[in-house]
Amino acid sequence: MSLKRIFIIFIASFMIISPSYGESDKECFEKPSRAIFKFNQGVDKFFLKPLAKGYNKLPEGVKKGTSNFTSNIATLLSIPNYLLQGEFKGALDATGSFAINTTVGVLGIGNPAAALGLNAQAEDLGQTLGTYGFSGGCYYVLPIIGPTTLRDSFGLIADTFMDPFSIVTLREKELLSVSGSRLDYLTVKGATTIDFRGDNMKNFDSLEKNSIDMYSSMKSVYLQDRKNKINNTTDPDDDDWGNLDN
Repeated sequence: MSLKRIFIIFIASFMIISPSYGESDKECFEKPSRAIFKFNQGVDKFFLKPLAKGYNKLPEGVKKGTSNFTSNIATLLSIPNYLLQGEFKGALDATGSFAINTTVGVLGIGNPAAALGLNAQAEDLGQTLGTYGFSGGCYYVLPIIGPTTLRDSFGLIADTFMDPFSIVTLREKELLSVSGSRLDYLTVKGATTIDFRGDNMKNFDSLEKNSIDMYSSMKSVYLQDRKNKINNTTDPDDDDWGNLDN
């Protein structure tokens, strides 16, 4: 099945379940979402945060290489989404960035493409739908995954059919003679999460310290970040969610 046909099916399905446009991101399941948020905080406190602290003790070169590697893989998802948004220059830049970093940068551990001005911003289908005018719809929190909306949840699933890395690993389909496994997928996603948590250690601590209601604060940060990404007002060098203590 072609990418275009898959996208048309996804769009048609999404239009049925979320026909509204605009900026509305209302709470639909606040009580269960707050309970899940507390569960996620526990996972972070006893598992993710300690791992991130250990990760931060690694040499700077190791951390930078890990960040570059995971970001390079994420570029594969950006390419089709740039095309679907009609951002052809962005698609070319992302393709060039991936090609250069994967070869000259040794599988993306280095980032020589940045020196050439190729700084591809991460794009996903949730953002693409947002550029089409679809609102986020219901806001809620998922176990482990965290804050999301109906649009972004739909996009998260659809992305696994569009992302070459997910196709090869999560779906274990050979692509251009490249194969992988679900373990590869989970390893990269885990490394991405730990790298993000480690980079934002002080930001998370500051947000928690200064928040009267951490749930509401995280909701505000998430929705603002998604809005910035849809409008392309986010610095490509920023981490996901930007500066959490701003």
